Amino acid sequence: MSRYTGAMMIARNWFALLPALLVCSCGTINFYTQAVSGQMEIWRKSRPNAEVLADPGVNAHVKQRLQLIEELRAFAASDLRLPTKSFGKYCDLQRPYVVWVVFASPEFSVEARQWWYPLVGSLKYRGFFNEKDAKREGDRLRKQGLDVFVGGVEAYSTLGYFKDPALNTFLHRSDAELAELIFHELTHAKVFIPGDTDFNEAFATANAENGVRRWLRAKGDLRGLQAYEARLKKSREVIHLLLNTREKLSDVYTLQDFATVEDMRLAKQRVFEDMLKQALAIRPRVTIPQRHAVNAVQSWNNARLNTVAAYYTMVPGFERLLQKHNGDLEAFHREVAAMRKLDNSERLKILGTPSH
Repeated sequence: MSRYTGAMMIARNWFALLPALLVCSCGTINFYTQAVSGQMEIWRKSRPNAEVLADPGVNAHVKQRLQLIEELRAFAASDLRLPTKSFGKYCDLQRPYVVWVVFASPEFSVEARQWWYPLVGSLKYRGFFNEKDAKREGDRLRKQGLDVFVGGVEAYSTLGYFKDPALNTFLHRSDAELAELIFHELTHAKVFIPGDTDFNEAFATANAENGVRRWLRAKGDLRGLQAYEARLKKSREVIHLLLNTREKLSDVYTLQDFATVEDMRLAKQRVFEDMLKQALAIRPRVTIPQRHAVNAVQSWNNARLNTVAAYYTMVPGFERLLQKHNGDLEAFHREVAAMRKLDNSERLKILGTPSH
């Protein structure tokens, strides 16, 4: 789940939050309070990249990663037509994740629970800067009978509202993976449609993957490009399995008639058991990323499948759209931006993506 856009990208400052806070419950006020506090921690701990690079006390690995990020920012501006005011600073949070996100779905539905936020509309997740807060929210939602998934996030975007820094949480990535993350988050600042999580994440995913290919070609790193394409191909095999499982569950929930709730639960479990068997079959050929690890039926539910669906269901549609424009990024971005005027169903139709 390392590329989720954080759900606390909701205001420039306290004043932007005041209208919402006036009508919020105590729990909601606590949520926004931790969001603002977490964002302020990031600002407080951030330093310009140039200052960090000149600091003899900073280790060589961090400096090498920041130098690469500066290269990626320059390429994003010159070749990918992306805004690049973010990642000009560095923040060491001294923890493995910047935020923890909570996904939830009904027990017998693949549709995600949504939360509304000022400025960005409805999102399919709730984000917390403290892991305990996220787990507490997850427990609260489970008591309501919902399927829940709680996971750590290495990066998030404030959609251009703030100048997001580079974080220690994602410097461990390979060059291509780091490039994909930087281009993904910068894409959110280019085009973001409030209230349509799947559209925003799939666009950022497709645009970032295309950006990595262009970057590697520009460097003449053909071996790196081949390795990246091979990784994407293997990853897509796992993602296809997970999305296909989600489709099967949708059919179980909507097309089959069960005498009891327990019968439906058993049918649901059988779908996940079948997914696990298929995962074991492909494992000798594919190294499954940890965030998509298919290692136990009980670790998977509707909510966890939605963490994958949000990023990949609409990606083929964006890839076709880019091909239609013969790789012209400015034309591609203009058409994507023009979809702001459409509703979700119209966007799905243009992208050729089925809806449940």
